[in-house]
Amino acid sequence: MNKVILMGRLTRDPDVRYSAQDSSQAFARYTLAVDRRGRRDQNGGQDQQTADFISCVVFGKGAEFAEKYLRKGIKIVVSGRLQTGRYTNKDGQTVYTTDVVVDEQEFAESKAVSDRNAGGYQPSYAPSQQRSSGNPAPAQSAPSAPSPMAADDGFMNIPEGIDEELPFK
Repeated sequence: MNKVILMGRLTRDPDVRYSAQDSSQAFARYTLAVDRRGRRDQNGGQDQQTADFISCVVFGKGAEFAEKYLRKGIKIVVSGRLQTGRYTNKDGQTVYTTDVVVDEQEFAESKAVSDRNAGGYQPSYAPSQQRSSGNPAPAQSAPSAPSPMAADDGFMNIPEGIDEELPFK
């Protein structure tokens, strides 16, 4: 079985290209920095974290998704298969390659945390405060019950006593 599952941060924006065939297909390449725990430091007893930089390639709709939504610093989870290859460069040397061919990719953290870690990147799919006509977007009506405040990690705090209101136990 050849199955790879990785979680890491993109080291740069994906490099998206299209094949030169009649039915051009998108493919994207990116590198994931995947944390790896090292051996304990003999002097201080501290864990030292290093990273592996893993080359990934994704085809078709996945490549279009990567082009549209993935940016440097975003934390994602990918699954796919390991693929090795080789080629001869212009100097006549054989170069060996190892890539993860991605079948699935998804975000590994909330948008708020991702924005904070990726330097505040605002993707094109983020809701805008302005409409295309220049008029501000209408305010949403306030709910009748007080809404829980969002925590810094992008998740909502659950208010006390909510257990009694749930339809299941």
